[in-house]
Amino acid sequence: MIRKELKSLNIASTKEGTSTGQHWFGEGEILTSSSPVDGKDLKRVFSSSKQDYEQVLEKAIAAKGIWSSIPAPKRGEIVRQFGDRLRAQKSALGKLVSYEMGKSYQEGLGEVQEMIDICDFAVGQSRQLYGFTMHSERPAHRMYEQYHPLGIVGIISAFNFPVAVWAWNAALALVCGNVIIWKGSEKTPVCSIACQMILAEVLADNDLPEGISSICTGGAELGRWMAADKRIDLVSATGSTRMGKEVASTVAARLGKSLLELGGNNAIIVTPHADLKMTTMAAVFGAVGTAGQRCTSTRRLIVHNDVYDQVRTALIDAYGQLKIGDPLDVENHVGPLIDRQAVDNYLAALEDIESEGGRLLVAGGVLQGKGYESKCYVKPVIAEAENYYRIVQTETFAPILYLIRYEGTIADAIALQNDVAQGLSSAVMTNNLHEAEHFLSHRGSDCGIANVNIGTSGAEIGGAFGGEKETGGGRESGSDAWKAYMRRQTNTINYSDSIPLAQGITFNL
Repeated sequence: MIRKELKSLNIASTKEGTSTGQHWFGEGEILTSSSPVDGKDLKRVFSSSKQDYEQVLEKAIAAKGIWSSIPAPKRGEIVRQFGDRLRAQKSALGKLVSYEMGKSYQEGLGEVQEMIDICDFAVGQSRQLYGFTMHSERPAHRMYEQYHPLGIVGIISAFNFPVAVWAWNAALALVCGNVIIWKGSEKTPVCSIACQMILAEVLADNDLPEGISSICTGGAELGRWMAADKRIDLVSATGSTRMGKEVASTVAARLGKSLLELGGNNAIIVTPHADLKMTTMAAVFGAVGTAGQRCTSTRRLIVHNDVYDQVRTALIDAYGQLKIGDPLDVENHVGPLIDRQAVDNYLAALEDIESEGGRLLVAGGVLQGKGYESKCYVKPVIAEAENYYRIVQTETFAPILYLIRYEGTIADAIALQNDVAQGLSSAVMTNNLHEAEHFLSHRGSDCGIANVNIGTSGAEIGGAFGGEKETGGGRESGSDAWKAYMRRQTNTINYSDSIPLAQGITFNL
């Protein structure tokens, strides 16, 4: 069902990839990408052997001097061309994302649009890689700061956003003068190949070395190679907290740089002053969008006792209207989980909820029968729970929403929200100015993203994306996130005819 799109993206429609002399196909073990939509094999691709990995590094090292010597606005022009190619391929790539990952076609298109948006952002940024000028305390001296490319940026991305998160890193890293090596998720390798093909065409059309952008395909071992490799100047990793801790410790052991965007356990606080219609819409979309497989998915709904019963009733009614099925069908609201392992994690979480004393308001289960042959479709769940439950403290990548009651003030609700290990996204639904400002103050949300009257999921390119605590502390995408991809240097120029020494030291020379 995806053959036309694969052809449009210059990816062979045969099940087994064959060596074409291009390094992204590799010579290692064969990985089979199976769609969670219908359980069918999409394509078989070669994983990267250690020899393949070394060849990729050699090409990246050879290319980095050439690329960093090109003026930043010219590098921005290459990224602009990439964005234009994405516009031309938006429909085909969006459908591939939907089919290989399982998110809705509209979300697939939205993910490609995020790629286009970050390219536009990066093009502008290529003319604004600013430093600072400072006054020196020494006469006839000038001081300033400037930023230089790091060299090689390694990008590790997750299955849930198989193309957009790479583009967030790639577009900024490239305009900053770095070359990039990408390890996409082994669960969505065809999406990685498609993006690399598009960018490789742009580089070839401009007579630029292919080592400016490379991909390697594989699992955790490949990620470990990248994390331990001193030749990679920055490792930007998106995924689970467990994975991030391993990457961070390995990179830190060699005093390297890492940028981490890890797990979330996101909450919406609903106060007595909330618009309940808006609340229901934000909570449902946040909890079931992408089948609960976003790092910004709404996991917890912390509701004041005064409106708890109303919110609970509205949510149960809304969940009764959800349509679960093929994500390429625009009539459906919820698609499949990525694979059977994700389904097993979902089922284990349901058992834990009940064993800890929680109560299922909307029961779960795996859907069977026609249209659900992949056995990856599950029912979205609402559970009444307590914030301290172990399972509530854990991020489960599935459509499970915990309904938690609070009494007292906004400060009490914020304390519950912050009482988890993760700190990515958060929101409060209120029309009370005091509550909104308290939530956004230094005494409020401890998350990297804090919203008022909008849900936890979704982000705009213009703002830096990332979180605190076990979310890793990194920032990707907009604002001044570009600085993470460059090294900072302070320069002092003496244009006098003497050298003043520190602390008044003199020499009789």
